[in-house]
Amino acid sequence: MFPYIEIFGRDIGLYAIMTLCGVFTAGIYSCVLANRRKHDYADMIIFILLSFVGVVIGSHLLYALVNFKNVILVFNNVDKIETPEKFFNALNLTIGGSVFYGGLIGLITVCYALTKKDKNKIVFLDIVAVNIPLFHFFGRIGCFLGGCCYGIPAKIGFTYTNNPIAEANGVRRFPVQLLEASFNLILFLLLNHLLDKGKFRNKLMYMYLTVYATGRFFIEFLRGDTYRGMWLFLSTSQIISILIVFIVIVILIRQNKLYGIL
Repeated sequence: MFPYIEIFGRDIGLYAIMTLCGVFTAGIYSCVLANRRKHDYADMIIFILLSFVGVVIGSHLLYALVNFKNVILVFNNVDKIETPEKFFNALNLTIGGSVFYGGLIGLITVCYALTKKDKNKIVFLDIVAVNIPLFHFFGRIGCFLGGCCYGIPAKIGFTYTNNPIAEANGVRRFPVQLLEASFNLILFLLLNHLLDKGKFRNKLMYMYLTVYATGRFFIEFLRGDTYRGMWLFLSTSQIISILIVFIVIVILIRQNKLYGIL
């Protein structure tokens, strides 16, 4: 919708600005929650920073996987690219973007490794679970302003005129980014309430994954950006959503069996 704003003569992407707002807001609130619960403040900061590394790596890797045909095309024609600058520009178009689910998988991978190494850090998972949808809320606002993740053609919505994705322009589209932003905000408030009440201790991450993946599955039907990948009649994100819910159910069943034995 408004991909860039000009600051001191330079165009700054609003998506990047909103993402940074989400990172700082969620990071600060994570530290506030850790402090309230008498957790080690420094450990929480390190935990967040390492988790964010997983987010960055995972989000770009999944984007590259979704766009693997373009990645292969760039490398197959690398001899035709005249300068290193043009090569990196081409590469940026193929792997420079990010996919939320990739970032989420990267975050969970890092969190698992950290808690595996130090069982005491499991208490941080509930705090992280609360703040993921808070961060994502800002991210989806950024998507709306930037024009990515556009919705299906609809009678209600907004018409893009300067969207960087040409096919999104000139058609009134449903504001699916704002719908998902609202969904994430509600999910954040729910998880924060449960954390305050001491409910589902050490299991808020499972609740987040289940609720978000279920909601995301249905929200995907309102998105029209099929360029991100379709498998039969399901999007890549819908398939990942199904896998997440299935894996969470399996983990919870195994944990309950283990607790029953012990």
